[in-house]
Amino acid sequence: MNIPDNLLYTTDHEWVKTEGDFAIIGITDYAQQELGDIVYIEVDTVGETLSKEETFGTIEAVKTVSDLFMPISGEILELNEALESQPDLVNKDAYGQGWIIRVKISDTSELSSLLTAGQYREAIGA
Repeated sequence: MNIPDNLLYTTDHEWVKTEGDFAIIGITDYAQQELGDIVYIEVDTVGETLSKEETFGTIEAVKTVSDLFMPISGEILELNEALESQPDLVNKDAYGQGWIIRVKISDTSELSSLLTAGQYREAIGA
């Protein structure tokens, strides 16, 4: 299972890659394996500022639909448009082409509450 050391994680299986005051957010390799084949991703919150742990969208797999939660507070600037026609990019490349949203971080201090790769591995028993 792939858990890159340069990212931060949540117990809800989202990952965060920071770039200054901005962050790229997606779901982990573990999450996409648990969900199975992803067929649709809906994010109708672009342009909105959401608080940490608020739902920013849903992800639909063949066997279930799951909410996507904000790992940190911020304004959703962009949805990965490639996912509209190729939602399976999340299955194929969860940490690369399968990213889901880009946000402007509202409170960088919230990053300290996220898990390191080692802590995430421990949380999922990897």
